[in-house]
Formats: sequence, C-alpha cells, structure tokens
Amino acid sequence: MTETNVDKDLLLDIYRRAWLIHQADAKFRAMITTGQLQILYYSPRGQEVVAAAMMAALRPDDYLVTIYRGIHDQLAKGIPLKELWAEFAGKATGTCKGKGGPMHITHPETGVMVTTGIVGSGMPIANGLGLASQLNGDGRVTVCCFGDGASNIGAFHEALNMASVWKLPVIFLCQNNLYGEHTPYAMSTGAERIADRSISYGMKGVRVNGNDAAAMHAVAREAVARARAGEGPTLIEAMTFRFNGHLLGDDSHYIPKAEMEAAKAADPVPALRRTLLETQVSEATLAALEAEITAQVAEAAQFALDSPYPDLRENRIDVLDVEMLDNREIAA
Repeated sequence: MTETNVDKDLLLDIYRRAWLIHQADAKFRAMITTGQLQILYYSPRGQEVVAAAMMAALRPDDYLVTIYRGIHDQLAKGIPLKELWAEFAGKATGTCKGKGGPMHITHPETGVMVTTGIVGSGMPIANGLGLASQLNGDGRVTVCCFGDGASNIGAFHEALNMASVWKLPVIFLCQNNLYGEHTPYAMSTGAERIADRSISYGMKGVRVNGNDAAAMHAVAREAVARARAGEGPTLIEAMTFRFNGHLLGDDSHYIPKAEMEAAKAADPVPALRRTLLETQVSEATLAALEAEITAQVAEAAQFALDSPYPDLRENRIDVLDVEMLDNREIAA
C-alpha cells in the first residue's frame, strides 16, 4: 500500500511549483488575448498539481519527455522562466534560440529533453533515455508525460512492452483529463482504466487522484524509487481535468456544463493552499511566496518581449543541410 504522508515543507514545494504554473498560465493567456503574443497556446489550468507533485519526486538530473500540452511539466521540472518565455515568443534568447517554439521546448540542463508535437511519440524516446541511463549506470529516471488519448496510439503499447521486458527506469505518466482533444474518454477507449493496461506488459500500474498533492506525490515517489532501484517501469494514470479547451480559443462546448462546474469547484490549486493553511503554514508565508513568483513571471514575460528575434543566419544553424550533403555525395 502506498504511504501518502507528506510533510508540510514538501507540500509547500509542490505548491510553489503549482502556483508558478498557475501564474504563468494566467499571464500567457492575458498576453495572447491582448495581442502581445501571437502564438499557439495549450492551457494546463486544472492540471497544475499533477505535474508539480510528480516533478517534486525527481532529482534535478532526471529526465523529462513531455508533449506540446506540457508547459506545466516543463515549469515544474525547473526550466528557467526567462528562457522558456522567450522560446514561446520565438526569440533568440529562448531555450532553442526561438526555433523550437511552444511545441518543441527543450532544456537538457534541467532534464527537459524532448517536447513532442506528435501524439504518443514521446514514449519510445523515453525508452531510449531510460536505456542510456541503464547502460551508463547513472541512476537517472525518465518520466514520460502524455494524455489519455495517446494511450490508444501504437507507440504506447510497443514502448510499455519494451520498457517492461528490459526493466527500464521509465515512468509513464498518463494525465487523464477525460478528453482527447474534443472526444470524451468513453467514446475512444474501451478499457475502463488506463492503469489496467499495465497488466498486459507485466508492469506495475496504479491509478491516483492526480489533483490530490499528497496522493499524487506518494505514487510518484514510489515509482521513482522502484525505477532507480532497477525494478523497472511504472504506468501511472493520474486523474485530472482541464478547465480550458484543448487549445486557447476552444470554448469546451463539448464538455457538459455540470461536469466542468464540478471540476472547477474542486480546483486543485486553492485546495492545496487550504491544506497548507491547515498544516500550520501561515497566510503570510503563502502570500509572500505567491507575490515573489508573480513578480518573476512578470519579469520573464517582459524579458521575452524585449528580446530580439533570431538572425536570419540562424536558419542554417542546428539543422541538417540536405543540399550540402547531396553535393558531397556527388563530389565523392
């Protein structure tokens, strides 16, 4: 049985990460709707605690593979705010010098190895990172985040089977928000629980309320310990919800009003805040933390706006020049 006791200092760290995601999301949406940024944006609102609790269980050098809807995972893992914001804005000071954009955030220094723009494609990549760690004996764990819709992609089944056979140190974190883009879970998935699919691969699988910080972190901590000890992968199905559409501009009309209202009434961020107050963390402590993070977000946003766009010469840097390779082959 998973031990769910979490001390208040750890809960405070989880809240710090969740509040960062919460404020960054609010700032991004405000800047886009006022025309300060013209980008595609996928709001993580409602899923802050899943990412915060998972990443709080990792070491700084552990790996993360996430998806284009994964800004909450990236922020919770510790990617620098200014560089992240600049990359979203397509600026030269971004993590990928403005050439990756919102759907391809990468920052190896904090373990954010890959952000994929193709549903389900991150899982085989996570296996590669896990295999490298296993061969190198470096003790690193790889977390691969994806949505419930990706569990129906062929790569999901292939990757989980391989990870189980080779006992790779990979955690497959399905953030099940009950909707794959605009499609309800029941209309696309025959299995009642995604976690049950782990049985097919001889892998440990667990379903958890991802919006409960203590429960989510306990499951994450146990999965990380198993992976680091060489006991193989875990499939975590973290139940959550998204309060905004699949992407900004989607009005979520396909979600029943009562279902959305119930999810918002159980908003995980203020719920975690109330828990902290009940564990003798003072209002002044939380207010100071929130003010500091809000100021950092504003500073990062301004940094992105003030940063230059990439020079045109960057078009030929960090990319494969096929024409040049063809000429070399002809010359040979």
